Amino acid sequence: MTTEPSRPEGRFHARAVYVISVAAELAGVHPQTLRIYERKGLVDPARTSGGSRRYSDADIEQLRRISELTDEGLNLAGVKKVLALEAELEDLRAELAEARRAVGEAVESTHRHYRRDLVPLRQEVAVFGRINLPER
Repeated sequence: MTTEPSRPEGRFHARAVYVISVAAELAGVHPQTLRIYERKGLVDPARTSGGSRRYSDADIEQLRRISELTDEGLNLAGVKKVLALEAELEDLRAELAEARRAVGEAVESTHRHYRRDLVPLRQEVAVFGRINLPER
């Protein structure tokens, strides 16, 4: 399970270019650790046609996050749950932002509609009280 962050870098961020030894060095772990993380479902590197692992910048960030969490004392099962919750939180934040945008557009549309329906009133002074009507 890769909880790849959505970033503006897009396809360049997700492009898998690093071999396992380089990825391990960039993440500050041993290559065997990467294999363990893969077996545990914490990272899912791309594969070449020959079966070699290739890691992206997003994978490297994920590996660094895993290291942070294990350094704080979490076991790999705990890390997996934290990563899943972080991915869910990111999805919910994106959903909330979209909902806020849609509500803002709906409110603005409603306001435009109301402004179009408003009709200016003639402004004149009306005196209340006794009204003298012309006699017939």
